[in-house]
Amino acid sequence: MKLSAAFGLLTDLRLASQAAFLPTLKAVFRSPALLFYPREISRIFMAHVWKAFGNSTDESGRPVKASLIPSNAHGVVLDIGAGHGHTILYLDPAKVTKYVALEPNQLMHSEIRTLAASKGFTEESGNCLILSYGAEDATLISSALGGPRQVDTLISVLTICSIPEPERSLTTLIDEVLKPGGTFIFYEHVRSDRADVAWWQRFWTPVWKWAFDGCCLDRLTHHWVAKMDVWAESSVWGKEGEPEENLFWHRVGRFVKKSA
Repeated sequence: MKLSAAFGLLTDLRLASQAAFLPTLKAVFRSPALLFYPREISRIFMAHVWKAFGNSTDESGRPVKASLIPSNAHGVVLDIGAGHGHTILYLDPAKVTKYVALEPNQLMHSEIRTLAASKGFTEESGNCLILSYGAEDATLISSALGGPRQVDTLISVLTICSIPEPERSLTTLIDEVLKPGGTFIFYEHVRSDRADVAWWQRFWTPVWKWAFDGCCLDRLTHHWVAKMDVWAESSVWGKEGEPEENLFWHRVGRFVKKSA
C-alpha cells in the first residue's frame, strides 16, 4: 500500500481539528466538568466536525444513496445515527409515512428538525420522530414506536462504525424493531478485503475512534449482516470507482427480512 494512501487521513484529522478544536475547547472552559466525560467531549467535537463537513460527506456518497434509498425506503423509516438527517433528502414522501431519526448526539437534533421540516416531516404533524437513543437501545426504541417490529425500513449510513457492540446491537435491532418482510439498507465504510489496507485501518482506528465519537475504520459490518439467518433476500456491492487502497472502503447492502 502506498504511504500516501496510508497516511492520507492525517489531512482529514487536520481539517477536522481546524474546524472543531477551538469550539470544543471553549465548551470545556465553559463547563470544566466535561473533563470527567470524555465521550461528551468527543460528541461536541463531532458535532462541530459534522457542521463543517456533513454536507460534503453527503455529497460524496450522493450517487450511491440516490440509487439505494428512494427505491427501497417505504412506510416507517428508522434512520440509525441520523447525524443532521441527510437521509431525508433521498426519501420519497409518497412512499414514506414516518421518518424516525435515531441520534444519541443531541447537539445534532436542531439540524435534523430543520432539514426534516424542509421536506415536510415534522414532529407536530406526527410524521417525524427524533430519538436520542443509541442503536443498542432496542427496547427503548420499540417502546417509543408503540411496540416491537414497527419499522418497515431500517437505514444505516456511515453509522455502524461507531455503534457500541455493533454485531449484537444490529442483531437485536433487526430482530426486535424491523418488521417481518421489512427492508434493511446500508452504506458503510468497512474493513478492506486487502490485508495491507486492513492493517492500516486497524493501526489508525484507536486515534480515529477517540477523535470521532467512536468511529472505527476496521469493522466487518457487511459480513456481520450477511451471516444473519433472517434474510429472504440479500445483496452487497461496492462503491463504483472507489480505489482499493482507500482506508474508507465502502460496502452497500440491501436485505429483506423473512416474512415469518
